[in-house]
Amino acid sequence: MTATDPTTDPGMVDELLVDSAYRLFAGVCSFEAVQKAEADGWAPAIWDAVAEAGFAWIGVPDTAGGSGGTLADACAVLLAAGTHAAPIPLAETGILGGWLLAGAGLTVPDGPVSVVPGATGDSLSATLNGDGSVALAGIAARVPWARRADRIAALVGTADGPRVVSIPGGSGAVRPGTNLAGEPRDDVDLTGVTVPADSVGVPAADATADNLRLRGALSRVMLMAGALEAMSRLTVEYTEQRQQFGRPVARFQAVQQHLVWGAQDAAITKMAAQVAARDASRDFAGATFQIASARTIAEGCASTATRWAHQAHGAMGMTQEYALHHLSRRLWSWRQEWAAPNEWATRVGRMAESAGADNLFPLITG
Repeated sequence: MTATDPTTDPGMVDELLVDSAYRLFAGVCSFEAVQKAEADGWAPAIWDAVAEAGFAWIGVPDTAGGSGGTLADACAVLLAAGTHAAPIPLAETGILGGWLLAGAGLTVPDGPVSVVPGATGDSLSATLNGDGSVALAGIAARVPWARRADRIAALVGTADGPRVVSIPGGSGAVRPGTNLAGEPRDDVDLTGVTVPADSVGVPAADATADNLRLRGALSRVMLMAGALEAMSRLTVEYTEQRQQFGRPVARFQAVQQHLVWGAQDAAITKMAAQVAARDASRDFAGATFQIASARTIAEGCASTATRWAHQAHGAMGMTQEYALHHLSRRLWSWRQEWAAPNEWATRVGRMAESAGADNLFPLITG
């Protein structure tokens, strides 16, 4: 499916696209499929269905091999993916790696793309050669699905300025790893790897390291918002079905309190995520505060909502045979990605301090 670019407001979302995404993910992301993906490190049936629909390249211009659409459209699809715990590199292929490659005039492949996130332990360095190729050295740390990616996009610094490199899949030595949810997060030793000149490009003007980090943070906000919504719904359904003393446990006041808190966390995060996505699609440079705020909210709610959900589920929530852990373990993992401890809360605080007391209210409400 090709997304339709809104003609008036890039912050508007194509609702037909969103409905199609939810239906597709609901059909392919069964409990068994997600479980198998964790065991195998890949979900070919899920990826193939998403790729065939064109969802992986929403937000990447069709002139660059993408599906078109806006950043808001791509974020809405990520929200749907998070709701169904889709175990594929959707964000990496589109709004992260695909964005970098397209902006640098490089080919966006029709297979999965990953991106070097600059995670803790990263030591990747680059040297621009006279023929335009780039020699790499060091380790790209915690690269999502590196072992399965057709290409790994990286924004690297050289003595002649930043470059985007499209690293062929299988380059270097891969040390497999996972996050807490079992999603591949691999270390790749790229020492001695040379990327040819036709896979090297000058980044677009907006493709800065900070903007890549903001996009990475936004991608995880959208995924977390979807997972929190699904977790709240799953918890309500379970407590309505579970009987204790002859009545559903959802009727007990203590359990109702957990349900309300969980629903509240899900609603707050979704609202913050959608506002950030809308404003970033309209004016990314002006949406830093919204993205940082949404990320701060999502991190906090991911901690509290999983606690409410697991307490309401009791022992059932701890079993591998029940779907709650697909959501809670992803929430715990995603809140740590594209973030250092307190990074986004600190950024919000510094922006508020810089704005000054007289401008605090306009900053929050503007």
